[in-house]
Amino acid sequence: MVSFESDYIAGAHPKVLDALVRTNLEALPGYGSDCYCKSAADKIRIATGDKDADVFFLVGGTQTNSVIITSYLHEYDGVIAATTGHVALHEAGAIEGTGHKVLAIDCDSDENYGKIKASTLRQYLEDFYNDGNHEHMVAPGMVYISHPTEYGTLYTKNELTAISGICREYGIPLFLDGARLGYGLMSHDTDVTLEDIDRLTDVFYIGGTKVGALCGEAVVFPRIKTPESSVSDTKSKSHPAGFNPEFIWHAGEPSHFVTTSKRHGALLAKGRLLGVQFDTLFTDDLYFEISKHAIDMAERMIQIFHDKNMRFFLESPTNQQFIILSHEENELLKDKIAYSFWQKFDEDHIVVRFATSWSTTDADMEALEKAL
Repeated sequence: MVSFESDYIAGAHPKVLDALVRTNLEALPGYGSDCYCKSAADKIRIATGDKDADVFFLVGGTQTNSVIITSYLHEYDGVIAATTGHVALHEAGAIEGTGHKVLAIDCDSDENYGKIKASTLRQYLEDFYNDGNHEHMVAPGMVYISHPTEYGTLYTKNELTAISGICREYGIPLFLDGARLGYGLMSHDTDVTLEDIDRLTDVFYIGGTKVGALCGEAVVFPRIKTPESSVSDTKSKSHPAGFNPEFIWHAGEPSHFVTTSKRHGALLAKGRLLGVQFDTLFTDDLYFEISKHAIDMAERMIQIFHDKNMRFFLESPTNQQFIILSHEENELLKDKIAYSFWQKFDEDHIVVRFATSWSTTDADMEALEKAL
């Protein structure tokens, strides 16, 4: 059966596997101190345009989200996320399991589904600090967004800049989940670059699990910050009553990030396995090349759906497409093509997701067209 169930149905890109085999018997130190992790980190610094960025390699997305959020927050802090955000919906309470609450706020709708609006974020923060009882409430200590979102939508540069500005005004870090970052960066509809993300966020990660690696994510702590947006400047600004950046801002020191990662089971002893993969993915633009392939396949998929008069729940500019099926249509199709249930639409219909990836082939597209 042809599968569009997710973007990690295949193992790893052949070049990644070749590199793992070629380096398999090399005797290397552990925990990310090997030459391949160092080389991969240097190549990521070049790609981000940030020569001083700190780069760490962790095993998977949920662990990475948990470690980053825990590293930044005080025990009384929570993390702001869209109601549809991965940390709010699909991580089995991993964040809450660390003792931190996910502060879910309404996300955008329609074609921008899944995105946090800057105006909504500002209103949430204003309401919190204007509440006379806010000292008895979970403090908003971080903002979490993903790019692409859970619904394959993308932030524009203006939207990302606005959210970043609010975070810096209030002295709270902005964390961007990049599990599918390659597909977002290579979308035909984006104006956001990797350099923009490095400049506008306080921490982000480059997803490998969904973009050509067997497993692994590359966490980046940017060092490029414009003087007017530095955290220290927040101390001189006017803030709502009760706001104190000294207590809210708690950026995790990269020097302790390895310790936190190990404590949460996200640090791989054979860190070389992650270093080799990212070193390969960031050689000769392989990461971007295979991400572009997934987008090209998604464009072809969109055309097939239109030609077959399929009903879109959301037509994404990335590698995920969301289609509305009746229960009868689902029963007829599910044994021919693999896809994911996403949500209930109404009593008679469901929303399903089709995902392309770096491994999607022309033959897969032909099978989809035939099945429909």
